Amino acid sequence: MTLAAGSSHAQAQTGAATTPPAAGETTDKTPDRSDTDRMLTKTRQSVRLAAEGLARGVDSWFGDRPFEDGGRVSEGRLSVSLLSREDEPLETRVRFHARWRLPNLGERSYFYLGQGDRRELVKDQPDALSRSQQLLPVRNVNRGFFAGLGTTLRDVFELRLGFRGGLKPYVQASYQRDWDLSPASRIDFRETLFWTFDDRLGSTTALSYEQVISPTWTARWLNAATVTQRNRDFEWSSNLGAYKVFGDQRLLSLEALFNGVQGSGVGLSDYGLQAKWEQPVHRDWLIGEVIVGHFWPRKDASSPRERAWALGAGLKLKF
Repeated sequence: MTLAAGSSHAQAQTGAATTPPAAGETTDKTPDRSDTDRMLTKTRQSVRLAAEGLARGVDSWFGDRPFEDGGRVSEGRLSVSLLSREDEPLETRVRFHARWRLPNLGERSYFYLGQGDRRELVKDQPDALSRSQQLLPVRNVNRGFFAGLGTTLRDVFELRLGFRGGLKPYVQASYQRDWDLSPASRIDFRETLFWTFDDRLGSTTALSYEQVISPTWTARWLNAATVTQRNRDFEWSSNLGAYKVFGDQRLLSLEALFNGVQGSGVGLSDYGLQAKWEQPVHRDWLIGEVIVGHFWPRKDASSPRERAWALGAGLKLKF
């Protein structure tokens, strides 16, 4: 849903960052397809055609250049997940995200649309540190659609002007750099300044370090912190993980997660361990995942630390 501090080596090895086949294409050359196969393929085609239709309409606002002249849909994701955690209510979540290159806006500009946690979008929270990855429900006040326009400058700066539910505007300016320390290690840095009516001016700093241990094992330490003018106590999150690649987009993740609010009196408000398995369940564009975790949350300084098991399962359609 949001832009992370950089692409991971594990993701690159699994091929998850590659562009999925366009609608109508198939990686299965077998002529006889089952009813389920045809239904899923048709669903994917319909979602992509709807996304392209929307892109054509938005592009026409800015000029007469045809969409076929350089226009394309990328990063299309439609996911459905079921989250269960002992200290939180059961939640079913639907998330949508896509990014469009519009010919009439130029090569470095794009339009984006999504549905999910609008608060995490504005903060530019790395996806690996999102509430969904910690099996925490998104509160209804934060859930909804968002859309906007963005542009990149010199491949390291990114500017965004967007709107969330109720036509509430927000502005983002990001700077991103990565450094290869060796053929097997790298550092990714991302700094995002944002403005909203609710938070006024704020910033999110994200820093990750990745180390390739072997051709199939990668370790990563990801950290992020957010502070705003409205709330001087900064929120921070940390993720220390190991990732095992089994090929064909099959990935096992083992992670330790930490969250806190500095100055709140609680310090470390939640920490836990979780394991996640993901793999294609149909072709290479329908991905399933299962997450199991155990967490130790603490609501406030006067409350004892509790314990909670968590379970999540989901499907992600790439189009």
